[in-house]
Amino acid sequence: MASDDALSVGDEVPDVAAELVRADGSTETTRLSELYADGPVLVVFYTNDFSPDCVDEWCSFRDYGWFTSTSDVSVVGSSKSRVATHRKFIDYLDIDFPLFSDRDLAVSDAFGVSYRTFKVFPRSKRSVFLVDEDGVVRYRWVGDHPLDPTRDQPPLDEIREAVEELSPQEPETFGFD
Repeated sequence: MASDDALSVGDEVPDVAAELVRADGSTETTRLSELYADGPVLVVFYTNDFSPDCVDEWCSFRDYGWFTSTSDVSVVGSSKSRVATHRKFIDYLDIDFPLFSDRDLAVSDAFGVSYRTFKVFPRSKRSVFLVDEDGVVRYRWVGDHPLDPTRDQPPLDEIREAVEELSPQEPETFGFD
């Protein structure tokens, strides 16, 4: 799929379900709508647990100070990796985000980011979507590396700005009005 096939800002997200592995190792088939019903969700697609690029990406997310599930936004990853592999990946990297085990790429297909490496191996393009409480895309980034769209790294500062725009907080006045 081309990047143009991916959902755009303003598009409604199809309500798909997959096995969700939580940080405590528990799993449950979860609909995406269950997640954004509680507030905005940042859906992060990546190719595979333990691949060097994906380890770098998730370490960046984990180590980027503001990038945690908060009352402003929840973070959920999605890849084709198995539930057992997700559990090991979460433990290995000490990630506090849940991960969808998207074995059949239904979640990836819903967002329009499935593709085939070398036209053979199906997987998800590295991509990020911010979905609001109504299930509408408010931000999107889709990797578009000319040789392999899984090689790009998402722009964390740009993502942070999108989250802040969606969840504006009162500016800190430090006691002065």
